[in-house]
Amino acid sequence: MAAVRTTTRNEEARIGGGARVHGRIHGDGDLIVEGRVEGDVALRGNLTIAAGASVSSEIVEAHAVTIAGSLEGELNASGPVRLATGARVRGNLRGSAIAIDDGARFTGRLDCEFDLPPELGGDARAARAEPRGRASSRR
Repeated sequence: MAAVRTTTRNEEARIGGGARVHGRIHGDGDLIVEGRVEGDVALRGNLTIAAGASVSSEIVEAHAVTIAGSLEGELNASGPVRLATGARVRGNLRGSAIAIDDGARFTGRLDCEFDLPPELGGDARAARAEPRGRASSRR
């Protein structure tokens, strides 16, 4: 089983289009996947799954995540998550914000924090005093 480790916070690692990685990937820097990854991913940096790339994992953890390829598994992001046009995602997503572009396909649950608009019972005073809402939905 292979392990790939990114080394420093400002570095960017890349798994090329012809590469196939089996095993756990962990590190502090950003990672761009252009090939195929089968195994858990844990990053303190950002993750990009390029168009044509695939990640199959029980769990993926990263800061900000952009998906243009395919992801199968649970995703926990401490920052925003974006599913670009052409993305194919099957699994649960958690992030500070989640954007799904037209043309992306998603099956699973969404979990993100948001402020309720006034017409749904939220207001500026309550938003500051009470915990933020949580969304859980399927698309």
